[in-house]
Amino acid sequence: MSKNNNHNRLPRAKGSEMATFYAPKDCARKVKRIVFQPENRRIIEEFLTILEIKDKFAEHDVPIPNKIVMYGPPGTGKTLTGFFMAQQLNIPLVLVRLDSIIHSHLGETASNVRKIFEYAKASPCVLFLDEFDAIARTRENNDEVKEMARVVNTLLQCLDEFECDSLFMAATNLQEELDHAVWRRFDTKMTYGMPDDTTRHEYIRLLIGDFEHEEHTLLNASSSLKGCSFADMEQIVLKAKRKAIIESSRLTPRHIQFSLEEYKPHLNT
Repeated sequence: MSKNNNHNRLPRAKGSEMATFYAPKDCARKVKRIVFQPENRRIIEEFLTILEIKDKFAEHDVPIPNKIVMYGPPGTGKTLTGFFMAQQLNIPLVLVRLDSIIHSHLGETASNVRKIFEYAKASPCVLFLDEFDAIARTRENNDEVKEMARVVNTLLQCLDEFECDSLFMAATNLQEELDHAVWRRFDTKMTYGMPDDTTRHEYIRLLIGDFEHEEHTLLNASSSLKGCSFADMEQIVLKAKRKAIIESSRLTPRHIQFSLEEYKPHLNT
């Protein structure tokens, strides 16, 4: 992670910074291997195109989108998309630490939410908040109705006032629990799912890269890792590469199979 003046000004809570700062060059390293499903690729390309010609939209008094919500199971690339957007826009990624935002003292969580948005309004960045449902949960049927309502109301106000050069991105695995009013504030929504055959094959190809491997390793891995998330595939292929390095050998289907058995992912078949 890069240290610079922006990083030093990150908002604080409980005596620690509420986010982690990644410079654009850090983000570029994170997204060397990224594969989007076709619909999400289309949405991202359109989003970036709009930002490139935002003057034309201003001429027609059409607002520029700057809020993206992503939903789907863990390990499917939501956070990585945040790194990709920061790299493409050449601005830092500010990854919010949820444990620092949520506070047991009355009113502190709402105050912390406002602090992170004020930071993003003052310093162009991609402001990324994972597990978004923790602060954007529906205000109905909640055990802590008053405090949750305070947090959600503050969040709504921050989203309404978010007119700046920053981009806000939120990710959740529990989209059905988001407050409906919060959901409506997002101008761009992206659905993430488990990799299909094409994206799985392409991602494993990128993971193997230039590592010397036997002829059928890629096809074998693409078949045996069916049902794995992107995050699971990355860990399994890395584990397999380590085994090959220890043996001073090429990467083989055997390495992939042993790594799969050791890693024990929760397969979605």
